[in-house]
Amino acid sequence: MSATTANSWRSSDADPKTPVHRRDKRGRPQKWGSPFTYFVALLFIGVCVAPVLYMVLGGFRTNAHITTHPAALPDPWVLGNYADVLTSRRFWGEFANSVIVALVSTAGIVALGLMVSFVIARYDFKLKGAMYSLFAAGLMFPMVIAITPLYIIVKNIGLVDNLFGIILPQIAFGLPTTVIILVPFLRAIPHEIEEAAAIDGASRLGFFFRMVIPLSLPGVVTVGVLAFIGSWNNYVLPLYILNSDANYTLPLGVQAFSSQYSSDTAKVLAFTSLAMLPALIFFSIFEKRIVGGLTGAVKG
Repeated sequence: MSATTANSWRSSDADPKTPVHRRDKRGRPQKWGSPFTYFVALLFIGVCVAPVLYMVLGGFRTNAHITTHPAALPDPWVLGNYADVLTSRRFWGEFANSVIVALVSTAGIVALGLMVSFVIARYDFKLKGAMYSLFAAGLMFPMVIAITPLYIIVKNIGLVDNLFGIILPQIAFGLPTTVIILVPFLRAIPHEIEEAAAIDGASRLGFFFRMVIPLSLPGVVTVGVLAFIGSWNNYVLPLYILNSDANYTLPLGVQAFSSQYSSDTAKVLAFTSLAMLPALIFFSIFEKRIVGGLTGAVKG
């Protein structure tokens, strides 16, 4: 490129009247898509956001206002519905049960899934492909299909109406997704790093804890977030396993609360909004980690 051309490029970039286009990471200009594409995207966003927004705003309204003006904004804004839910012992008891179930299930899914994925990704043994295919087939086997035999098993081991009767099956059904995501991450770790660690005197467990876990952290965060949200929102398993109100998790508590206060629509909307808020905040915080982890899994 000549000096004149380069100067003209610099002058055009410096000229404030020159239209500025978006550029990618390599500095190349990006073109905007068609208006129809953005319209469809906004339409899908509206379909997803509108029910949530209606539910949250509905908690600030009165039952009479919801009946007379279903689509209007709160007028007046009522804080009593949310205040009643936040000061109730029932909500915080169900919240604590959901936190225990979600955290323990997530820890079990991540720990066991990471160990299984490490073996499948880094070692050669008989039936290795069959084991990986078995986990892949687990993705096509939803919990609803196995709920009846699963209930019989939980009943035989004495975990009915117990939080561990939910935690153990959730760990089992969460492993397929975890293994499918983590195996590409662990397989992509260069063998030269493992050989260098062995020369430095690191054992297999030392290499696993010091090198494998830090290098596969994006995938670990991804499966951890997915496991937490799945455990938090699980409704079918608690419905079959839990009997007493003291052991209810929030998804099951929402159903029981809606039945008990069916005439108080505003309070039901407030309870439902607060019940879904932790998972929504958790997902929003780690959204970029999830996308990055899934991208790395596909590349691997």
